[in-house]
Amino acid sequence: MARVKLQIPEKKLFSCTIAVRISDINYGSHVGNDAIVSMLHEARVQWLASLQLTELNIGGAALTMADLQVEYKAETFYGDVLTINLFIGEINKISFELYYQIITTRAEQTFIIANAKTAMVGYNYETKKVANMPIHFVALL
Repeated sequence: MARVKLQIPEKKLFSCTIAVRISDINYGSHVGNDAIVSMLHEARVQWLASLQLTELNIGGAALTMADLQVEYKAETFYGDVLTINLFIGEINKISFELYYQIITTRAEQTFIIANAKTAMVGYNYETKKVANMPIHFVALL
């Protein structure tokens, strides 16, 4: 079975920290995959907020997610503070790739918890159609 292998691009856009909550822990006593996906979303929303934008308004269009890939590398646990770094991949007039790397430091050792990629597409929620991303937003990427 082929596994997802993601190559993180060099162009870093943003970094934030998120503490692992007890509600993020699953029956395996580590952070569940659903919580990881929620943390990716939180990091993306924080990045957009740092630009005074939202997923519903990037300056004339909205964003929607077309796909998601996650490459799990290590477990993370309650009490860990995760750093989520965002990187930009391929960009075109209607979409872009957003990469994520989640890391934590525990006992003076740094662990990559997961690498991820989302394809983000410009979207018009009123017409329910794909939309071009605003030029000034593309310039921010």
